[in-house]
Amino acid sequence: MQVVYEDNHIIIVYKESGEIVQGDKTGDAPLSDAVKQYIKEKYQKPGAVFLGVVHRLDRPVSGLVVFARTSKALTRLNDMFREGQVHKTYWAIIEMRGERVGVRGCRPQLDGEWHELEHWLVRNEQQNKSYAYDHEVPRSKKALLRYRLIGQSDRYWLLEVHLLTGRHHQIRCQLSAMGCPIKGDLKYGARRSNPDGSISLLSRRVEFVHPVSREQIVVDSPLPVDNLWQSLKKTVK
Repeated sequence: MQVVYEDNHIIIVYKESGEIVQGDKTGDAPLSDAVKQYIKEKYQKPGAVFLGVVHRLDRPVSGLVVFARTSKALTRLNDMFREGQVHKTYWAIIEMRGERVGVRGCRPQLDGEWHELEHWLVRNEQQNKSYAYDHEVPRSKKALLRYRLIGQSDRYWLLEVHLLTGRHHQIRCQLSAMGCPIKGDLKYGARRSNPDGSISLLSRRVEFVHPVSREQIVVDSPLPVDNLWQSLKKTVK
């Protein structure tokens, strides 16, 4: 576990792909438990450690996760996330694809400017997957994101993504609907998995006004220890 920022009210840590933020039916040890243990040992707390989970990342995604260390911060952060006052920036690696028989090629706008994707997403709970439509359908929720090209190699593009809504698997689903599944994301159409089981999606930056001190907080995530991530970072414009 890597702590990227901490104070008396909040703590921001880097989540490795494969980790779960909060306990679930798998029974695997969650990141929240590791953070509690870190706080307990560092500050020599004798009793139970308070830690509030305010948001999550999908298991195969890496990057920044914000936790609340006090009930005051938890209440205010929950409100801030709900009202869109916490701004998260993602980086996604997508594979260059041409047209193939029966398969739409990956054709993002590649001018480096911001472009918006709009879909209507329907979540399938049993499959733990969302489906994108270009018009409203029953049980659908409107999904908006903005993306731009920031780097590339001979085979891959690196996109920066801003979420304008918070839907289940939104980035994964919408990029796939554009014909550009995230590298390693078999669930949404990638050709093959990544060796470590990750998908190439990173919660890269988080920005918000501190819920207690009112100071502006801007935190960047380290990159995964991976040659492709490191090489693409060198091409960022």
